[in-house]
Amino acid sequence: MFSCYRKLLYGVNEITVKVPSVFKLLIKEVLNPFYIFQLFSVILWSTDEYYYYALAIVIMSIVSIVSSLYSIRKQYIMLHDMVAAHSTVRVSVCRVNEEEIFSTDLVPGDVMVIPLNGTVMPCDAVLINGTCIVNESMLTGESVPVTKTNLPNPSVDIKGMGDEFYSPEIHKRHTLFCGTTVIQTRFYTGELVKAVVVRTGFSTSKGQLVRSILYPKPTDFKLYRDAYLFLLCLVAVAGIGFIYTIINSILNKVEIGVIIIESLDIITITVPPALPAAMTAGIVYAQRRLKKIGIFCISPQRINICGQLNLVCFDKTGTLTEDGLDLWGIQRVENTRFLLPEENVCNEILVKSQFVACMATCHSLTKIEGVLSGDPLDLKMFEAIGWVRNTSRGSGRGRNRLIVEEPDVGLDPRTPGSRIVRQFPFSSALQRMSVVARVLGDKKMDAYMKGAPEVIASLCKPETVPVDFEKVLEDYTKQGFRVIALAHRKLESKLTWHKVQNISRDVIENNMDFMGLIVMQNKLKQETPAVLEDLHKANIRTVMVTGDNMLTAVSVARDCGMILPQDKVIIAEAIPIKLVHDSLEDLQVTRYHFAMNGKSFSVILEHFQDLAPKLMLHGTVFARMAPDQKTQLIEALQNVDYFVGMCGDGANDCGALKRAHGGISLSELEASVASPFTSKTPSISCVPNLIREGRAALMTSFCVFKFMALYSIIQYFSVTLLYSVSTDIELVAQRPPSGLISGALLFSVLSQIIICIGFQSLGFFWVKQQPCLYWNSSHLYNETDLDTHNIQNYENTTVFFISSFQYLIVAIAFSKGKPFRQPCYKNCKFGICDFYHVSFL
Repeated sequence: MFSCYRKLLYGVNEITVKVPSVFKLLIKEVLNPFYIFQLFSVILWSTDEYYYYALAIVIMSIVSIVSSLYSIRKQYIMLHDMVAAHSTVRVSVCRVNEEEIFSTDLVPGDVMVIPLNGTVMPCDAVLINGTCIVNESMLTGESVPVTKTNLPNPSVDIKGMGDEFYSPEIHKRHTLFCGTTVIQTRFYTGELVKAVVVRTGFSTSKGQLVRSILYPKPTDFKLYRDAYLFLLCLVAVAGIGFIYTIINSILNKVEIGVIIIESLDIITITVPPALPAAMTAGIVYAQRRLKKIGIFCISPQRINICGQLNLVCFDKTGTLTEDGLDLWGIQRVENTRFLLPEENVCNEILVKSQFVACMATCHSLTKIEGVLSGDPLDLKMFEAIGWVRNTSRGSGRGRNRLIVEEPDVGLDPRTPGSRIVRQFPFSSALQRMSVVARVLGDKKMDAYMKGAPEVIASLCKPETVPVDFEKVLEDYTKQGFRVIALAHRKLESKLTWHKVQNISRDVIENNMDFMGLIVMQNKLKQETPAVLEDLHKANIRTVMVTGDNMLTAVSVARDCGMILPQDKVIIAEAIPIKLVHDSLEDLQVTRYHFAMNGKSFSVILEHFQDLAPKLMLHGTVFARMAPDQKTQLIEALQNVDYFVGMCGDGANDCGALKRAHGGISLSELEASVASPFTSKTPSISCVPNLIREGRAALMTSFCVFKFMALYSIIQYFSVTLLYSVSTDIELVAQRPPSGLISGALLFSVLSQIIICIGFQSLGFFWVKQQPCLYWNSSHLYNETDLDTHNIQNYENTTVFFISSFQYLIVAIAFSKGKPFRQPCYKNCKFGICDFYHVSFL
């Protein structure tokens, strides 16, 4: 009964993406003002027997409409198929009794049973019993399986009667998100794995994603604003010609039908109907060239915007650096002192140590269909010790030690290894994870913990932490190493297996013994320094935004050339009441860069808004950034008038990729979240390639616009005058202009207009002054000889020839080559057409 009321309140649990019919899409497309104007122009030209030109416009419009309809419908179908997959399934829920219902009938508050063999989640739900291994690549682009655990105290946490209300972001380690795939479920006491439904339909994470794809935030670009403004100016000019033609025709006693056609013809001449198709020509060719080099675009209009990019944000791991981490070595602690670094962790001395036992047990790895999967860092760490992970009963072989999760009944007591009794997964908020483990054949249990060195050290006994801990850690991080700290403590002998299952992690994660450091190396990608150098030469600023450690990020920024050796780095730290940073002396004579973490960035945006612009102008490294903070950074940079690009590998970069002027994903999984550009090759070399094509397309659009505008003005003046008578490319530092209204562009257009008007007027009036030609202009023909379509008129002939040559001259004048495009003389087809045109004239 209560579920019925909840269904009335929350609605049906479904995310529907309706694919519009071709007819609806056609109606919506042809109602575009330009297509309506083209239809009006075609009808008018046909009335005046301009059949060939009208036919050309019709064909061009049909091709454009069909292409647009195909593209739009294809995107709708792809999105519909993505949403419709597994949209309606049968699920088991515990209401009064356990019953099976369709997933569309799920409502918040339902207790859903997660199948043992996994499922695709039809809603957002929070685990209250058991553990799940989930693939969240659909939402994050990260294909590494994630372990989800139950809420420690679900009856309190979900209702919000504890310390905090339940939040999908804060408690995402306990939340199964809609659209993600549950690979495996586990519950050691044999109970069912259960989750409480918290969000359904478009309120879910998948629903919000689909909504952002269906209704993206519009991108404002000065070029398009100026284009509409310029068209309004042309309309005003056309209005003057329209009124002039009517008045002049009435004075010359022209027939009413001719007046209507000639006055309306002035409008179609001044405002070019072919302008939209001509403006997209450069974009179409740029999109084809990008596809050839493995860059796919689902938003072609963004190509022009990429021509204006002057700042690019880069993710670190998987983008600037290699995806995986290699184990560089370990540095153990004995008697409160660091030992020398060790590279081999498989030697006989270490294999039985607590340090290696921690490496063997404290991770989130799992076997899926016989293959060990999980976090790459955990995988490298586990492979280095040579242990075997087994989730079923069995025995270790040879010198390998065994790690098991299920009860070890039936195992040989002499089998070397450990068993995981309880796991507290890694939390980004806590920056650590821990496990409770037991040596096989032993009743006593041990607690192991690993995580960020500063956090681990704070939870250990002070007397176990070396006095030079901070210095050793700083040395490693400055060299760009990823450092993980380990800790251990023996648990009380009275703790039983059942008691451990109900104990909180706060009880386990304290009073530990500091054991030492694991040092991981993250290498730069081979092409990274060269690409960043090219961008700097082109005056394109680069920024690093990462979730990694601050000092590691600064070290990588120096190694890749983002920060030069002589440049000063100021680490800014902010709290709600003050801002703390290094000395700002000599900043006027020294290049400097701000570096800050995500917490400080959020505080600055909220409490120090007056300082935000300065930090945005000089901030180069943003570390420990959460996904929403990355998006906020993009917006903050745009607020100080940067055209921002974002390049990431898809892990937690979705919001930033969508918000940037040019988002470039290095993971093909990102196509599901509608990143404007996706590179098939996971290399940042795609960034300068995209900017080159964007600049070429943008300059082509400017040149086409200027040509079409001059073409219209030339025709407009010619017709108005005659109606008065009864008759590959280098990426350079210079960027294309961002709008049409600029000094250089206006000067080039206005100067060409003056030249064209001058020569046409000169030709027109010079012909009228010729005595020998005057008779032909004014001679009244006999009615029997009169052909209204072939009147001998030298003024008409002269102006026509002059304007025809002017079209060619303007096309050549506006075909600017370097530095953004190839010069026009390299276009053989263009040259042949020009030669043919001149020969024909």
